[in-house]
Amino acid sequence: MKSKNRIFESGGVITEADGAKCTLRLRLPAGITTAGALRSLCDITEQFGLSDIHLTTRQTVEIPHIAPQVLPDLSDALIAAGWLTGSERNEIVNITACPGTDRCKLANIDCIALAKEIDAKYFGKEMPGKVRIAVSACPNSCVSETLNEIGITGIRAPDRDEGYCTGCGTCVQYCREEALAVREGRVVMDKDLCLACGTCVRACVFGTLSSAETAYRITLGGKRGRHPRVGQHLVTVKSAEAALVVVDVIVDWIYRYASFEKMIVEQIGHELELPVLKESLDRKLNADDVVVFGDLF
Repeated sequence: MKSKNRIFESGGVITEADGAKCTLRLRLPAGITTAGALRSLCDITEQFGLSDIHLTTRQTVEIPHIAPQVLPDLSDALIAAGWLTGSERNEIVNITACPGTDRCKLANIDCIALAKEIDAKYFGKEMPGKVRIAVSACPNSCVSETLNEIGITGIRAPDRDEGYCTGCGTCVQYCREEALAVREGRVVMDKDLCLACGTCVRACVFGTLSSAETAYRITLGGKRGRHPRVGQHLVTVKSAEAALVVVDVIVDWIYRYASFEKMIVEQIGHELELPVLKESLDRKLNADDVVVFGDLF
């Protein structure tokens, strides 16, 4: 029976340098899979006479050196095993995330759950240009989320109880930004230097450093490539639910107003008018969900 697979229309099929073969990129939100799924991937790859599997920098899996005539049957076998085709063209591509609170002691937020929720709603959505979204659990930025069109960073700002602080200086030793110092027996903080990573809160042996609930700092307009650019702070919100609302608003804004002629980040402030974005955020977000709006406004 003829396959109904439309694999050649997929953004996950990448023509290789020789023009004769292609690479198939697979969907892998947050880079998470199971041992059983990996075994099935290896078995199918070998079944079709292929040997290499590439683990990419954006937490996807690629099978290289595929002859085009083999691609439809290979794709059908992968789909039957639960492996879906990835994305590479003018689409929302694989959502990346660090391990987050699942296993990292420095994490402030559950990155994997958030990344999977964004992936379920938006992966593969056709856009005027490629849109990358990444989630990091703290400002250490292990997935370089600020170098993506949309970046989400988990933060945790310290709040010191002056009445109980002993001035021992433990938090000062742990602060990598030199935002804390002991002066005349008390700890003082330079808020301009603080990245709100939360390390000092975890380091305080007496529990006199606390913090408000963790927050989600969202950046816009980052990119990698020949001319990397760090995304600018758009807004900080109090919950994962509010962060999802912000992603909704940004995706809709890009989809409606961006052109196909230039990279997305080059259009911010031009074709992509920031007052239109701000108006949408004001309309969609509850005022209580917002910690602070960023420098873009």
